[in-house]
Amino acid sequence: MKQDATRKCIATGTTMDKDRMLRFVAVENIGIVPDFKKKLGGKGIYVTNAKSILEKAINNNLFAKALKKKININEDLLQNTENLLRNQALHAISLARKAGCAIWGLDKSLEAIKKGQVAFVLEASDAGCDGHKKMSSHAKGMEIYSLFTSEELNQELNRENTAHMVFLKSPISEMVRDAFIRLTSYLNN
Repeated sequence: MKQDATRKCIATGTTMDKDRMLRFVAVENIGIVPDFKKKLGGKGIYVTNAKSILEKAINNNLFAKALKKKININEDLLQNTENLLRNQALHAISLARKAGCAIWGLDKSLEAIKKGQVAFVLEASDAGCDGHKKMSSHAKGMEIYSLFTSEELNQELNRENTAHMVFLKSPISEMVRDAFIRLTSYLNN
């Protein structure tokens, strides 16, 4: 890793690749805001990508300590951060669909798995038991993500009854996987 590609977490003191961290900036008259696309000006403040660590940074006033000044922190920062990560992952799904790199529906998904075309699986968190068992038995050794309800997937894809999707091996699917990993890491750590 290049030295300039790493940053130190204000909550843990751990130095890691900045692309694996959450970036925040202080915006005048607003306070601390997420800047995951690194487009906002100002000093970036980095936190390990985990909800519990962000919560620690908020509760211990570590943003103010890092900036060496008093700063406003919106009470919804934890939820807003999660919402942004969820929206990024949903947008990535939409891009993969538009690029022809995503297949939805249980039967079509299972067929693509049998052909060896699939990189990973997305299953609605409220998918039925029968479909889940079929998918699990066919997708052995594959990552299966369960990050969204079928309603969230339906809304993003403008479809109905979306419970199972697979992503074909491609660079776009890797972008989707990265978004899923980022969201999963935030939620589970």
